[in-house]
Amino acid sequence: MDLSTLDRGQITLLGASFCVVLTLHFTVKLLSQHLFYWKNPKEQKAIIIIILMAPIYAIDSFVGLLDIRGSKAFFMFLDSIKECYEALVIAKFLALMYSYLNISISKNIVPDGIKGREIHHSFPMTLFQPRTVRLDHQRLKLLKYWTWQFVIIRPVCSILMIVLQLLGIYPSWLSWTFTITLNISVSLALYSLVLFYHVFAKELAPHNPLAKFMCIKGIVFFCFWQGVVLDILAALGIIKSHHYWLDVEHVEEALQNVLVCLEMVVFSVLQQYAYNVSPYSREVESKFKLNEKNE
Repeated sequence: MDLSTLDRGQITLLGASFCVVLTLHFTVKLLSQHLFYWKNPKEQKAIIIIILMAPIYAIDSFVGLLDIRGSKAFFMFLDSIKECYEALVIAKFLALMYSYLNISISKNIVPDGIKGREIHHSFPMTLFQPRTVRLDHQRLKLLKYWTWQFVIIRPVCSILMIVLQLLGIYPSWLSWTFTITLNISVSLALYSLVLFYHVFAKELAPHNPLAKFMCIKGIVFFCFWQGVVLDILAALGIIKSHHYWLDVEHVEEALQNVLVCLEMVVFSVLQQYAYNVSPYSREVESKFKLNEKNE
């Protein structure tokens, strides 16, 4: 292929498709390793859902590039896919941490060693909660609710936003209402995960929870804040359209999708470390060697 014959749009699509392929390569590699060493289904199912976040974001953004002149409802639908999956990932990450700690909220299983531990809230949560509380079953249940509210609110808001957009009744004040609601919701969910990590940092240390959490938060952080930055740049007139058939909003959407495709390659590589299969492969191999010795 002669790159000199391609225009800027075709080169962008080619580069984005290469990024998607790389993201899929690293994700499938890690996924196949977990399936091969299928030792702990409860934990590894959650891990698989989490590591699929990168390729889903990459493919979703690439589809947005393929139809760069799509409607606002179309791009809203694509964003909703990413954000609803993000809600599922946050819930599964908390479930994974519970599994590491042998905690079951539904079965009222809380190890005695962690009961009574102090939880320190920070501002602005101190407006609604005491600064210091003692850990018990009810507090753990509250942390779970704070996470799961986003899993419910995100899809509901997405459906309402798409329907209202298609009906043509989507004023700016309503858009801002959804934005503020979702930001509060996701902030509360992420806050509960950070709080959970700080409370159980010692017990979770062997499982490298910070790297696992940063892979999730990093994807959410980059996608959200670079969208905000692009909105500001467009408002300031720095991002401009040089095409009669493409307005500034579409150019901004295209830039966001290109950046996401690039970033997902990085996160799919980082996941090789954060969600490495070695804890499960060591167990399988040690059991296999033990069986050989007994024979």
